[in-house]
Amino acid sequence: MSLKLNKINSLCLLRLSAIGDVCHAVAMVQAIQRKYPALKITWVIGKVEYQLLKHLEGVEFVIFDKSQGWRSYFNLRKALAGQRFDVLLHMQVALRATIASLAISAKVRIGFDRFRAKEGQWLVTNHKVEPQETPHVLEGFMGFAKALGVTDLSPKWNIPVPSADTEFAQKMIPDGDKTLVICAAASKAERNWLPERYAAVAEHAISRGCRVMLCGGPVPLEIELAEAIERACSQPLENQVGKTSLTQLLAILKQAAIVLAPDTGPAHMAVTQGTPVIGLYAHSNSGRTGPYFSLDTVVSVYDEVIAEQVDSPVWGTRAKGEHLMAKIEVTPVISQLDKLLS
Repeated sequence: MSLKLNKINSLCLLRLSAIGDVCHAVAMVQAIQRKYPALKITWVIGKVEYQLLKHLEGVEFVIFDKSQGWRSYFNLRKALAGQRFDVLLHMQVALRATIASLAISAKVRIGFDRFRAKEGQWLVTNHKVEPQETPHVLEGFMGFAKALGVTDLSPKWNIPVPSADTEFAQKMIPDGDKTLVICAAASKAERNWLPERYAAVAEHAISRGCRVMLCGGPVPLEIELAEAIERACSQPLENQVGKTSLTQLLAILKQAAIVLAPDTGPAHMAVTQGTPVIGLYAHSNSGRTGPYFSLDTVVSVYDEVIAEQVDSPVWGTRAKGEHLMAKIEVTPVISQLDKLLS
């Protein structure tokens, strides 16, 4: 059931993190903008995520820097002082987001349905989205647009990239180049595949006439994993890990022919650019968190793993264990790569 909000003038969106989730949220925001083109939208967002979306049209951003500890909440209150919104979309189930929402003044405060409104979210909202039994995260987010009367919920993305970053990516991967981009690292090491297996897929891609480029962020975990893949590979790879900004990476992912990645932000960034993704899943259900338009090319052992761990898993139950990704063999990944190449 949607709210009767024909005269909505201002909206505040609270979604702080992470990269993949804010990519899903962009599709929802732009669905809302198609119905309400004059709507004033303010987005409370994390510091890193802002770097990817800062050029988004029609959105004013307020950065919530969690590294500031308790000061981050006072700074948010100061940044929003004197503003009262018609609607708050409270789209993050986390205690820090629940506390942050107290700094946002809004008449209508929409949160998740009771089943999904954890971490005290239900205490700070006065309207709930419709329950959904087995939604993808993106579909769960679209429930907020539906609550505002939006009927065109088909996900589309327009994330602006500076022309200099587009030119950088086009020099790196010229139009028509058959390039496999491997974004090997997730935020947690246990969700990373084995370097020698990435290397085996890279070798196969090269034998099929592909260039292979390693991409990712500047953190030690990602740099070390990329170096391990290079050592394990009998062919030279192009290592760009830690050498690009988020908007440069987005532009590179657009130029790529295929992206190979575990459950990590760049997989969802690639989806926004229309690039096919081979997702590697063991800890989470790809039906819920997989690359939205590439769910048929996911390689997942989640169902097998979760059946061993939980008698009656609920939608979204995470599998536990440090070595679950080792259950993903090379052969099915190469099969998906061959399918996409042909």
